Amino acid sequence: KKTLLKQLSPSLLFNNLKVIELAGVLAGPAAGMFFAELGATVIKIENKLTSGDITRSWKLAEENPSVNYSSYYHSVNWGKQTLLLNLNDVSERNIVYEHVRDADVIIANYKQNDAIKLGMDYAFLKTIQPRIIYAQLKGFENSHRVAYDAIVQAETGFMGINGTSASGPLKLPVAFMDIIAAHLLKEGILTALINRMQTGEGSYVETSLEKAGLTSLMNQSSVYLNTNKSPQRIGSLHPNIAPYGETFYTADGKLLVLAVGSDEQFRKLCELLNGRQLLQDERYATNVKRVINRTSLEEALKELFLIRDSKELAGMLDAASVPFGFIREISDVLEQPDVKKYILEQKEADGSISKRMMTAGFSIFI
Repeated sequence: KKTLLKQLSPSLLFNNLKVIELAGVLAGPAAGMFFAELGATVIKIENKLTSGDITRSWKLAEENPSVNYSSYYHSVNWGKQTLLLNLNDVSERNIVYEHVRDADVIIANYKQNDAIKLGMDYAFLKTIQPRIIYAQLKGFENSHRVAYDAIVQAETGFMGINGTSASGPLKLPVAFMDIIAAHLLKEGILTALINRMQTGEGSYVETSLEKAGLTSLMNQSSVYLNTNKSPQRIGSLHPNIAPYGETFYTADGKLLVLAVGSDEQFRKLCELLNGRQLLQDERYATNVKRVINRTSLEEALKELFLIRDSKELAGMLDAASVPFGFIREISDVLEQPDVKKYILEQKEADGSISKRMMTAGFSIFI
C-alpha cells in the first residue's frame, strides 16, 4: 500500500517560539527571518537614534527615494515586528526587558562592551529569562575590527582565490560571509533548542563572519593542508576536474557551463557531440590528463558546441545525464514560474509592497 506524505506547513513549525533580534545589516537579520518564516514571533529592535538599521538607506539609484526601506533591507526582514527604540533610555530599554521575559531566543551582533553598556549582554538578560538562548554574531574571532563582508572575504582567502590571473582578486558578488554566518548561527540556535528540550537549560551560542569564511574554504583549504600548494585564481574552472566550469556558446547564442565529473560522463559528452576523436586522444584519456590539457580540450569542445542550438543540446545532455546548465541573468531566473513560489511579499508600514527570496529553503513531510 502506497503511503502519501503530508507536507508540514512551515509557518507552524515554530509558532510557539519568540525571538528578539538585536542585530542589523545581513547575517543576524537573515537568521531572524528564517525563524519568522517558520512561524516564530520575531521582534526586531532597531536604533531610533540612527533611524533604524543602517541598511534601510542602502538604496540603488533606481529605488524610490520616498520609500522608507531599501531592497537590501527587505532581503532579510520579512515577517518581523519592528520596534524603533533608544536603548540609552531606561524606559525604552525596559520595553525590551518585558519582551525578554517570555522570549526563547535572542540574536545579537553588538560588540561586547556595547552590549554591557546597553544592558543587552547575555549575563544580564539570562537573569531576566534563565532559559534564554543568546546567539551572538561577531565579526572577527579575536578582534574588534569592523567586519563587513568584503573585508572578511579578503582576510579569509576568498578574494585571493576568486577571479583570474588577468582580473586579479575579486570578491564574490553576494555577501557570502554574512550568508554562511547566518547559517552557522541558525545551526547553533537549533542545536541549543534541542539541548534545552533535553536539559531545560538556556545557553550562549557564538559564531563570527571570520569563522564562516574559514570553515567554508572546504576543498580549497584541504588542497593546501595536504599538499602545501596554494590554490590559484582560475575563474569558474575547477582545479581538480575538467571540463568543469568551462563555458561554451551554442549556435543560437546561448551560453552554457559544463560540470563533467567522471570519465564516463566525458565519454558520453564526446559521443553526443560527435567528438569521438577526443576519446582517442591520449591527452584526454583520464581526468588528471584533462586537467593538465584543459586549454586545448576547451578549444576543441567550443567548435562542437557552436554547431548545435541550445534546445537540441539540452535534450541530448539531459537524456544522457551529462551535467550542464545554461548561464542565466537574475531576471531570467526570478521570472520562472517554478521560482516565483519562493518569493515572499509583504506590505510595509508606509504602504509599499516589498519582495524577497525565502531563506527557509526546505520542506518537511510526515
